[in-house]
Amino acid sequence: MENASQKKGWGWFLILCIQGALVGTGAILPGVSGGVLCVAFGIYEPMMALLAHPVRSFRIYYKMFLPFLVGWAAGFVLLANGVELLFQASASVALMLFGGLICGTIPQLMKKSEVSDPQQSWSPFVLALTGSFLLLSVLGQSGGSSLTPNTFWYLFCGLVWGLSLVIPGLSSSSILIYMGLYQPMTAGIAALDPGVMLPLLAGLAVTVLLTARLVDSLFTRRYALISRIVLGVMISSTLLILPKSFSGPGDLLVSPVCFAAGFALARWMDLCREKQDDSPA
Repeated sequence: MENASQKKGWGWFLILCIQGALVGTGAILPGVSGGVLCVAFGIYEPMMALLAHPVRSFRIYYKMFLPFLVGWAAGFVLLANGVELLFQASASVALMLFGGLICGTIPQLMKKSEVSDPQQSWSPFVLALTGSFLLLSVLGQSGGSSLTPNTFWYLFCGLVWGLSLVIPGLSSSSILIYMGLYQPMTAGIAALDPGVMLPLLAGLAVTVLLTARLVDSLFTRRYALISRIVLGVMISSTLLILPKSFSGPGDLLVSPVCFAAGFALARWMDLCREKQDDSPA
């Protein structure tokens, strides 16, 4: 079967643009992991391969990443403000929408993992789901301190942000909020302040360069095992971002609708991509 990155067509291009926009939007939102969205939309493994072996992988995946990056830029620059307003209006509604988007991809991800190696036990999935849920719960309940931002701490922000791309389920925004670094970092990004941008990008690059090759190697050698571990972390982190309370009857009624809409959109994109993969070139 021809690799998905080789497929052509405006439908494929549009789907990748939408997914890129959602990842770009979610990357800077508290509680939402950019890595989880990349896993959910089937971008994570190609991204790790591209970062680990840029020259070799670019020739394979460039048709996938060009529309994805176009969407990512649009989401990061244009849609993030709108979603941030949605979070301010009702965080529960926004989180249910993102939760639906992620949950809608789970059936396809589990199917892909099962097909890759039917003999692989699902025990690693259960252990990863349970362990990551407990760990992320503890981290989420720990109180944060307010630090004085400087070059070192913006470098630290980049290191943590890079980890959220490489490790699905880790929300860098939430960690940085706990430490009092999120607001000055995002303000510096909005102002294109080089004192913020340069150490931030340097930290991001260091994390990616040190970890991407290892992650890519693990996926190549033990796909079924690693994919089930990642899937467990992905589901646990999604469960943790779902709202536990609602501000009123309106939120309580609208939130399930948003979850269902996100779930339906994710399933539609998965089915469209599966159809593209199975169609002749």
